[in-house]
Amino acid sequence: MKSITLYLDEELIEAAEEIARAENTTLNELFCRWLADYVGRNERMKNYDNTIEKLPGKVIIGHKPTRDEMNER
Repeated sequence: MKSITLYLDEELIEAAEEIARAENTTLNELFCRWLADYVGRNERMKNYDNTIEKLPGKVIIGHKPTRDEMNER
């Protein structure tokens, strides 16, 4: 595992530590989660784009589906 050094406002760190303690975690764990989420955004956007590309013809805006249409599989 690699370590990094951050330079942040002392008040910001203290406020974040207080929140982390209240959530029974650490700033390190919160930062790791944030970084993983940040990196994962790109993959989620690719998945989103792929899903949107598959929708034309399957969703008609302004059309209220019938009961039979909603139950089609």
